[in-house]
Amino acid sequence: MDVHLRELRYFVAVAEHLHFTEAAEALYVSQPALSKQIRALEAQLRTPLFVRGRRGVQLTPAGCALLPAACEVLAAWSSAEDVLASVAADSSATLVIGMSTGLGRGLLPAIRARFAEAAPGVRLVLKQVGWEDITAGLDAEDRQRTDAAFVWLPLTEPERFEWVPVAVEPRLVALPQTHPLAAREEIDFADLLDEPFLALPKASGPARDHWLAVDARGGLPAVIGGEIASTEETVEALTSGLGVCLVAEGNAVLVTRDGIVTRPVRGLSPSTLALAWRRDDDRPLLRAFRAVLPVVG
Repeated sequence: MDVHLRELRYFVAVAEHLHFTEAAEALYVSQPALSKQIRALEAQLRTPLFVRGRRGVQLTPAGCALLPAACEVLAAWSSAEDVLASVAADSSATLVIGMSTGLGRGLLPAIRARFAEAAPGVRLVLKQVGWEDITAGLDAEDRQRTDAAFVWLPLTEPERFEWVPVAVEPRLVALPQTHPLAAREEIDFADLLDEPFLALPKASGPARDHWLAVDARGGLPAVIGGEIASTEETVEALTSGLGVCLVAEGNAVLVTRDGIVTRPVRGLSPSTLALAWRRDDDRPLLRAFRAVLPVVG
């Protein structure tokens, strides 16, 4: 037998109110229409569900047995409706991904293609965010806010974010081609300790320390030759001789121009590019995006 959800919903309402008129009011239907539906359900199940009286109704043993199962079915359908609504919203949604530099590495075309296949119809928007916001828009409250972001670890306030690595690369040093150390094929970090370094904005917190390689300085302070907040500022500062700076291997192509070269550095730990998101954001659309990322490690 096929029982419709509407009949179960009507049955549960009468069982909860134990009164046809009150149940009809709660359902926004007429009392005769409700009574008719209940009688049809009883006929279909071939057993009475209620004992009707002048002061109200009572559940029969069959009604008592049916009630928990009916509630379970309605709850399951309600959950299914929520999932369907979420999927429908995602299918016409826009996902905003922040980044502080171009991805390069061939990552973006591959990710775009896999995500288009996994979530057709979703508009993927890439938003460039200044280096003063090391979360690339995750921590923003205005139009700069992003749903997820490609960031360099470590992050500020790691208790607020989750992330997965997408690339692990050596840190290189970028310096003018005329710099005395540029003639070497590889440079010891110890030979860079006295060099003025270009630093990220102070607001970038741990990321500033990472790109100054504070962990490899043995407690010695870095000499700051200037602050940089974009790739163009970096190129200009390097060309002007304000200092040297560390870059991820995959980003070397962004600065190796206008007489600037990059060289491998011995004695440094690698850098990690990750996709990060807010810990309280577990939308299906974000899970779908994370699923198409390359596996690292």
